[in-house]
Amino acid sequence: MHSTAAPSRFKRMLRSINRVFVVTVFIPTLAACVYYGLIASDIFISESRFVVRSPDRQVQTGLGSLLQGSGFGHTQDDTYAVQDFVLSRDALRELDSKLKLRAAFQSKNVDIFNRFGTFGRDGSFEAFHAYYEKHVGIDYDSTSSIAVLRVYAYSPETAQKMNEMLLEMGERLVNELNERSRQDLIDVAQKEVKSAEEAALNAALALSSFRTGSSVFDTTGQSALQMQSVTKLQQDLIQAEGQLAELQRVSPQNPQIATLSARVDRLRGAIAAESGKVTGNFKASLSSKAPEYDRLVLQTGFADKQLGAALASLSAARNEAAHKQLYLERLVEPNLPDSSMEPRRIRSILMIFLLGLVAWGVGTLLLASIREHTD
Repeated sequence: MHSTAAPSRFKRMLRSINRVFVVTVFIPTLAACVYYGLIASDIFISESRFVVRSPDRQVQTGLGSLLQGSGFGHTQDDTYAVQDFVLSRDALRELDSKLKLRAAFQSKNVDIFNRFGTFGRDGSFEAFHAYYEKHVGIDYDSTSSIAVLRVYAYSPETAQKMNEMLLEMGERLVNELNERSRQDLIDVAQKEVKSAEEAALNAALALSSFRTGSSVFDTTGQSALQMQSVTKLQQDLIQAEGQLAELQRVSPQNPQIATLSARVDRLRGAIAAESGKVTGNFKASLSSKAPEYDRLVLQTGFADKQLGAALASLSAARNEAAHKQLYLERLVEPNLPDSSMEPRRIRSILMIFLLGLVAWGVGTLLLASIREHTD
């Protein structure tokens, strides 16, 4: 009984192994041969290369040089911006409106497994965007700063047109970023100029109003003129006092003594009045007006300097905006593929066959182990 049971178990094991082989190797490989040999559509790849760069080649030192050498420069950020836009919904909408992209991917020339919207799949725009992201890719090399744009389509013309349009949209985006950056830079400088102009105008008006209301044009000059007048009066006073003293000594009864005395008194009054205009304590004196006048003059000068600095900043901003522009420069134009690069039919069939063999070997070992435990 034992000798006949062993061959029977062996035959059952062989039959199980054959069934596992058919399920894990033969059927998947046959299905792969049918799909890749008869059904799968050719996929054409259009490739282009570009770099986003700035003409400004100034040598950077310190941290700026370290960041630039580490791939964290400004142009890297703009390359990522182009990459995000190429994969965005806005780019897809424009492509679809100009190239009828949805109709191209729903064409009967595309096999049913790769065709968009088959097998009751969601036909919404979000689903189409997810489908689109599988057919467009960008690889960015931070070392060389070169970006590679690849477009996968089911006709060479569609692939090339998509690639060309995406590059054009990327160039337009870079130009818009340039214009926005330039305008922002100039707008800030123009606002500073406008604010400085208003401050300078207000300061000039305040000074002019003070001069008109106080009859003061220049406290220093006016004080000098007043002091010259006082000096002249003092000289006249000394002369008159000398004449009066001489007459009183020589001819005490001379009638001119009264006249000279009156003149001396008038000169002393005039000197006191003129000196009071400069150094007096009343509000009309120049000394009382000088602090406010000096403050207004200082404020006007400071406002004028601020205006000059703002105008210089505006000029510098315009120069910087003109020189620090970004460019999307094409290194390789979108090619028109003359043969399909995918799917790689033989390689895919071989991979499925090898994976089937692995699955068959694992399944066989599992079945053998189960039978041994059962027996």
